[in-house]
Amino acid sequence: MAATTCYSLCFCMFFVSFWIVSILYSAYFVILTLDPKVKDKTGEKKKPKKMISMEAKHEIIAKHERGVRIIDLANEYACNPFTISTIIKQKEAIKKLQPSKGITIISKLRTNIHDVMEQRLLLWIKEKQLAGDSVSEAIICEKAGAIFQDLKRDVTETKGKSSQGGEGFKASRGWFDNFKKRSGIHSVICHGEASSGDIKAVENFIKVFEKLISEEGYLPQQVFNCDETGLFWKKNA
Repeated sequence: MAATTCYSLCFCMFFVSFWIVSILYSAYFVILTLDPKVKDKTGEKKKPKKMISMEAKHEIIAKHERGVRIIDLANEYACNPFTISTIIKQKEAIKKLQPSKGITIISKLRTNIHDVMEQRLLLWIKEKQLAGDSVSEAIICEKAGAIFQDLKRDVTETKGKSSQGGEGFKASRGWFDNFKKRSGIHSVICHGEASSGDIKAVENFIKVFEKLISEEGYLPQQVFNCDETGLFWKKNA
């Protein structure tokens, strides 16, 4: 009798355990099927992040203020409703951000000091362009860092140390590539050997070369400079 009772109890415990495991497995399968976050963890390739131009953000804000629903804006701009909702929540900050002339995309809501830095950097590059100069990536990155430090120092002196103390900037290759896309400065950058040459030697050569051009009567359209890896050129205004 005792043995029969023991066997019955063991069978009941096994059945209950099997039932619980089955429920847990079913619940996990449902979560795995429906939750996109879980899908990402299983190795499924994520969709690339959609870049929204600053102009489009201003349009989205204006349309929403006129009464257009978030879901309709998401369909119109082919993006997630959550993205539209985030833009609407940040509309006051976005309205204050006006990209520099030539800058078409701002991928992140950056602080004003970064935007002002890029505006001044772009102005400096255009001045170099008008002067007939071409600049390398290294020179642009160095100038960007110097402008940022000047701006940060001015803000600190005006508003106090705590106002901008946490902000920083690194003129990395990634920042430079994105800046080129935003501003379209590809044509004023030195490529190949021209970007790594001796600056003083280049300046001396330019003086001698200009004298030669003047004496021989060559036209600017007749002068070209090429190396093995690229072309050294400047954008015509």
